[in-house]
Amino acid sequence: MKALVVAPQPFFQYRGTPFSVYYRTLVMAENGVAIDFLTYGQGLDVDLPGVRLIRIPAFRWLGPVPIGPSKLKLFLDAFLVLRMLWLLIRKRYDVVHAHEEAVFFCAFLKPLFRFKLVYDMHSSLPQQLTNFKFTKSRFLIHLFTRLEDLALRRANAVITICPDLADYATPRIADPAKHFLIENSIFEPVRLRRSAESAAAAEKPAVFAAIPAGAKTVVYAGTFEPYQGIDLLIEAFRLVRTQNPAAFLVAAGGTPEQTAKYRALAGPELAGACLILERVDQATAKALIAGAAVQLSPRTSGTNTPLKIYEQLASGVPLVATDIYSHTQVLDASVAYLVKPEPADVARGILQALADGRAGNPKTKAAQTLYAQKYSRPVYEEKIRRLLERIRTCAA
Repeated sequence: MKALVVAPQPFFQYRGTPFSVYYRTLVMAENGVAIDFLTYGQGLDVDLPGVRLIRIPAFRWLGPVPIGPSKLKLFLDAFLVLRMLWLLIRKRYDVVHAHEEAVFFCAFLKPLFRFKLVYDMHSSLPQQLTNFKFTKSRFLIHLFTRLEDLALRRANAVITICPDLADYATPRIADPAKHFLIENSIFEPVRLRRSAESAAAAEKPAVFAAIPAGAKTVVYAGTFEPYQGIDLLIEAFRLVRTQNPAAFLVAAGGTPEQTAKYRALAGPELAGACLILERVDQATAKALIAGAAVQLSPRTSGTNTPLKIYEQLASGVPLVATDIYSHTQVLDASVAYLVKPEPADVARGILQALADGRAGNPKTKAAQTLYAQKYSRPVYEEKIRRLLERIRTCAA
């Protein structure tokens, strides 16, 4: 089977969706699919055996590609569509695997080029327009809703990544057999090309040297978007320090502007008790979590399950997470310290997790069991195999 994967993402510019795209592509290639992978020009190059990585121009002078809808993404998508058209004209693909908004263009091109279409639905695009405050235009939101419905109808298979998104999509799909819930739940090390890997590794010593010896590290690794609750975390940590002076906060994953903002929020009183970092490479993020006394997911809003939750379940490190639907689709009180999205309760959860410790903690043991049973690589691989079987046997 020959596939064209179209992913409108700055591949490996930040943690999140690009990593899930990588794992999806990796497992498909391992199952014998020959893949051309078309994506944005920005980001790190990766080593994916059996996959040809194709990029549009990077346009770096326009700045980094932000998370969520943006005018820059609309500009880049125009070049993505032109390159996709050229590839479709020159080469016969059995299937096009479209991520996010790329599916809108593919839905219109499907009858012309007669390929089978997989819609990898990481979010509802009309919802993103409002969640990221991109527009309040009812016309534009209605247009994206109609395009989304068209894509769901024309796709031969639809992947959703969490129960909430599955509940949203399945009533809009006439044939339930074409829906696949495949959580973004595997996280093995991404194989970067040597030059990129060497450059990323250069920051590690400075990161770890800044953590005091003997500190009980409380770690958040992810983006610093407003819904992630970094401001909530900093205010909660002020309370933690009054009761546990050995606690040390590490938060990694911001843009330079976001990092400066949250360092200012922490202020001089927390300057020696926290480390607020810009985006770090995957290996550094993993090492920070592995050495943590407690790990965190202080998200305050949203419905999609964060990608990092699955790695947190498997890590053996006690997890403090806010008690919101974004988390509770996967987490409950048996596997995590669930807290209200309020500074005092987040602080309470962190202090309790520090007091309980890592060794013999029943929550971490239950979390690892849950991950092995429902979200591990063998489970993920089986879901991908069922998807590929559907694509091989269905009509275009």
